[in-house]
Amino acid sequence: MDELPPHPFLTLKRFWSGSGIGTNKEMVENLQNYGVVRSKKVSEVMESVDRAFFVPDGVPPYVDTPVPIGYNATISAPHMHATCLQLLEKHLQPGMRALDVGSGTGYLTACFALMVGPKGRAVGVEHIPELVASSIKNIEKSAAAPLLKEGSLSVHVGDGRQGWAECAPYDAIHVGAAAAEIPPALIDQLKPGGRMVIPVGNIFQDLKVVDKDTDGSINIRDETSVRYVPLTSREAQLGDN
Repeated sequence: MDELPPHPFLTLKRFWSGSGIGTNKEMVENLQNYGVVRSKKVSEVMESVDRAFFVPDGVPPYVDTPVPIGYNATISAPHMHATCLQLLEKHLQPGMRALDVGSGTGYLTACFALMVGPKGRAVGVEHIPELVASSIKNIEKSAAAPLLKEGSLSVHVGDGRQGWAECAPYDAIHVGAAAAEIPPALIDQLKPGGRMVIPVGNIFQDLKVVDKDTDGSINIRDETSVRYVPLTSREAQLGDN
C-alpha cells in the first residue's frame, strides 16, 4: 500500500480526474453538479478562494485529488474541502469563531475567515513552521488577504492536538488528520452549540461530526469513511524519531 500523506485526508472516491477543468469556477460548478456543494454560501466562498493559490506551481489545481505540498503533507481534494464546509456551514456564520487544526496550505482557514467575516475569528494551527510561513503567503494572494491584515484571520505554529486556547471557544473546529481518540482539549474548546469535524480511527477511520449541545453534552455521529494518517507530532510526521 502506498504511504498516505500525513495532512488532509485521502478519500475513497474521486469525482473527476485529468486536468480538463481550467478555472476555479468550473471546479465549483463540478462540485455542484455532483451534489457535493449544495448551498449558495459554500459555492460563493469556494469560488472566492482560488485553489490555484494554494497548490504548488506546475500542479493542475482543479483536479479532484489530494496534492503533495512538501513536508509529508498534502492539500485535500476539492470534494473533501466542500464536504467539510457543508458540514460546518451553520457554525461559520458572520461573527462566529472557527479553528482549523493542521491548517497546511491555509485553504480552509481562508474559507472559514470569509464565512465568519471581519467580526468573526478564524484561526489555523499547524506544527510545521515552514507550512505556516507558506500558508500566510498563499492567503496574502487570496480573497482572504484583507482579513489576515486586519487580524480576524491568523495562522500559528503549534500542536493542533492542544487546539488554540487563546481564541476559544469555537463555533466550528475542523481537524485535518486522524486521531485515535478525539483530543480532550478540542472538545473543551468547542463552544456549546458548536460543531467539530474530525477523522477518528487507525486503519479504519470515520469522519466524525461532533456536536456540543447548549448544556455541554456531546453527540457524535459518523459521516463517511475516510483515510487519514495519524494526528501526530511534528517529529513523527517528518520521520525525525
